[in-house]
Amino acid sequence: MPHDVVIIGGGHNGLTAAAYLARAGRSVLLLERSEHLGGAAVSAQAFDGVDARLSRYSYLVSLLPQRIIDDLGLDVQLVRRRFSSYTPDPADPARGLLVDREADADASRAAFERIGAGDDLDAWNALYAETATLAHRLFPTLTEPLPTRDEARALIGDDRIWHDLVEQPLGATIEARFASDLVRGVVATDGLIGTFTDLDDPALDANRCFLYHVIGGGTGDWDVPVGGMGAVTGELARAAREAGAELVTGAEVTSIDPSGEVRWQAVGESGERMSQAGVVLANVAPAVLDRLVTADASHPVPSVVRERLRQLAAPEGAQVKVNLLLTRLPRLRDADVAPEAAFAGTFHINELESQLEAAYSDAARGRIPSPLPCEIYCHTLSDPSILAPELAASGAHTLTVFGLHVPHRLLERFGNDELRAALQAAVLASLNSVLAEPIEGVIAPDAVGRPCIETKTTLDLEHALAMPGGNIFHGPLSWPWAEPGAALASPAERWGVATAHPRILLCGAGAVRGGGVSGIGGHNAAMAVLEASFS
Repeated sequence: MPHDVVIIGGGHNGLTAAAYLARAGRSVLLLERSEHLGGAAVSAQAFDGVDARLSRYSYLVSLLPQRIIDDLGLDVQLVRRRFSSYTPDPADPARGLLVDREADADASRAAFERIGAGDDLDAWNALYAETATLAHRLFPTLTEPLPTRDEARALIGDDRIWHDLVEQPLGATIEARFASDLVRGVVATDGLIGTFTDLDDPALDANRCFLYHVIGGGTGDWDVPVGGMGAVTGELARAAREAGAELVTGAEVTSIDPSGEVRWQAVGESGERMSQAGVVLANVAPAVLDRLVTADASHPVPSVVRERLRQLAAPEGAQVKVNLLLTRLPRLRDADVAPEAAFAGTFHINELESQLEAAYSDAARGRIPSPLPCEIYCHTLSDPSILAPELAASGAHTLTVFGLHVPHRLLERFGNDELRAALQAAVLASLNSVLAEPIEGVIAPDAVGRPCIETKTTLDLEHALAMPGGNIFHGPLSWPWAEPGAALASPAERWGVATAHPRILLCGAGAVRGGGVSGIGGHNAAMAVLEASFS
């Protein structure tokens, strides 16, 4: 029986689209190749015999609009972190910068003066007042048809913000405003998460990455989901099912015809099945979609769409993800900062601007950076519910470490097992450089005595999540507006979800305004379907 919509991929965006469309009365079939829904936004028991459900891949929420939560009736609880970040000085780890959201003006100045960066506090406050303006004015447009570039600039209404954050390379803006190498690095990292680029590259990849990291929710805050990331996608799956969507796991799509015919194979079955749809939504990376779609010469591809697809054709991730379970938080060399404060926000390690530049240079030459720039997040300080009660009571904590500037191209030099081991060692060495005791001494054992540590390379992500090159954004991030000359005639074009095929729309991270755990790609694809007429 034909469906109005077939959705390929059961990650959070596919589930969002399914829920919206089913609630609107469309017949929806969602096909997910793995045995579980959620994609990268899942909670998993990563360590044998240990009752801890980690956010295994994605781990924080910023870009999920309240509009989607309200529209779909999601029971999702997000916890705001008091401490924004802690950054020890690599030259003297006995001191560091703790950014406390609740600190008064005098305490904030003392924190900056402690690392010799008192003169940078005013510039810090000014920059984040500007990003707050950017967030307040731009974030609501992400769930509306694309504004044009000129409309977005007028909406922001401040030529300095536009020049410094949109037109000028991020590195130039940071260097013009801040004197401290450490403060520059803290600001710069938001432009480098999952993005392999130089801060001064005129292609502005760092600027686009920075923008998405500072506009979430209209505030730029990054929150911890109670119950882990699986709680978010579990609610989306519930909303979709209750609305009438059919969600099928263990369903590997083998081909998509531009007419809307989808061929797929159930796990354990030898033959193919076929589902016909008025429109197909692809919650997979555009590079994966390109391999699945059969040729269709009857529809010429607009030049703007062709260029966007070219950019997405060979995505490259640039990170390593390490999950750990600790018996307790480790002691810091900085005796004036409690570990519970340092680990409660984003813990930056070896992320001076000069270290980030050196790491990029090393990786571009095919070397693993040393020291490896890392960011740490402790979910359990905000939400102990992901641990069994007895485990939480024992003082155990999870850590997520995100290592920067380790691009997929390193696999040209290293085998994946060799690279994984080397990156894990580099991450632990980076942590130990600022700790008063080796991290290895507080890593909990699993049921058979092995250390509770799990490391995921870009190739591991590609294999587990079908993310080509391990790119967490499915490809280069786009500006959240339509560039001059962009076609905006069809609903799919206006909502930023068009492909080369009229009956196939993007609904994942590869859509314009995709990336991150947001549901925006799924929402916008659903809006385009509801605006159009497919039969």
